[in-house]
Amino acid sequence: MAHTEMKNELPEHYEQLKKNANRMSSWRDRLAAVEELGQYNHPKTVDVLTNRLANDPVFTVQQAAYRKLKDLGQQVGQPVRKQGDLLPGGVTKTLVRIKKSLPHGHTYEEFKDKLRKMRIDLYDTYEGDKGDEFESWLEEKWASLTWGRK
Repeated sequence: MAHTEMKNELPEHYEQLKKNANRMSSWRDRLAAVEELGQYNHPKTVDVLTNRLANDPVFTVQQAAYRKLKDLGQQVGQPVRKQGDLLPGGVTKTLVRIKKSLPHGHTYEEFKDKLRKMRIDLYDTYEGDKGDEFESWLEEKWASLTWGRK
């Protein structure tokens, strides 16, 4: 069987792939699951891919789901990159809370480490969305955050 040939059965490890496709702490795991699920033309895999296309906060994952669904012959619209906050709750509000939890005069690296530990979902989503620009985006956000205390 050729590597690019579509399979009509459900993959043996479908349940694990489905879990990976929905793992909000890792856009890379979601992307890998989408790529693999896209090799199987089965209603359950199409359902997972359709969900990632419509609901994934990382545009790269949405694009992969779109391509795989098109390859499977599904009629789907192209994803549109979200503007503003990618996750509910507001990124700025969360970042301010994390900055306030650190001692005054903390470094950017300390802030970044605490963000990664406290909100891996937020860290991972924005890292996936921003790509190579993530570091400069996050450092700029950190520098712009105010303590709100006098």
